[in-house]
Amino acid sequence: MTKRIIISLVAAVIAVTSCKMVDKLSDTAAEMLHGEVVARVGDHRLYKSQVEDFIPPGVSAEDSTTLAWKYINTWAEGYVFMDMAEEQLSPEEKDLSSELEDYRRSLLRYRYIQKYVSQRLDTLVTEKEIQDYYKASPEKFRLERPVIKARYMIIPADSRSLKKLKKLMSSDDDNDIREADSLAFGVAIKYVDASDTWMDAVTLAREIGTDYRTLLGSIKNSFAEVKDDAGNLHLAYILEMVPEGKTAPLDYCGGQIKDIILSARRHGTEATLSQELMEDAIKNEKFVIYQ
Repeated sequence: MTKRIIISLVAAVIAVTSCKMVDKLSDTAAEMLHGEVVARVGDHRLYKSQVEDFIPPGVSAEDSTTLAWKYINTWAEGYVFMDMAEEQLSPEEKDLSSELEDYRRSLLRYRYIQKYVSQRLDTLVTEKEIQDYYKASPEKFRLERPVIKARYMIIPADSRSLKKLKKLMSSDDDNDIREADSLAFGVAIKYVDASDTWMDAVTLAREIGTDYRTLLGSIKNSFAEVKDDAGNLHLAYILEMVPEGKTAPLDYCGGQIKDIILSARRHGTEATLSQELMEDAIKNEKFVIYQ
């Protein structure tokens, strides 16, 4: 065997050994950096530190274990699919450059629009603007369910204070309302004065532990009363109610109207930006159509 062949063989052995040593050193360095390996898929490794970063602070040990297993399995599934795709797809099928460029362009467009709009959008919506929109488009605010202003409570049906409480909570006198609140604190399971706020009938029904059809069907002399199996009375005093099919009160849908106005402004600002950019590009010959 010639000296040149021997040298070549020695060099090859050193190269292979060096590669293995480099791989081993890389693995050791990675483990030192990230901590112990908790899972592996092929050449991909999941480290304990990555799992710990995923789990929010303050969760119980049981929930931490559940979240950890969920994260590990999701991580593994992702790499199992990726490795199989790498193996089975052709080079052309694995070429993502076009899709990535489309995504990058779309994301940059979105971020620029967000920045442009946030710097220029007037977010002040006046009460007059809200009122004008409401008056111009009442059909947009037809109620699908009644909305109600009410005082409501849950109280033992045999409570000695029930009769007095019903009288106080249905009064128009502020002193009576304060007395009702004070009395209910000691004898009622639940008491809420929502007389200044419109709420959906479904919300009120849920608050007193029933469904809204039962709630509406039980209304008599402005009181809705439903008794449960435990001997408690679920009771609501209805101060005002706008039935379904009618136009919602302005103070019920004012927030929705504000959102509509701001959304229209945002779309208008985006449309103006698009038009100005295109006109500028044509003017400066950045955008040219060749015939």
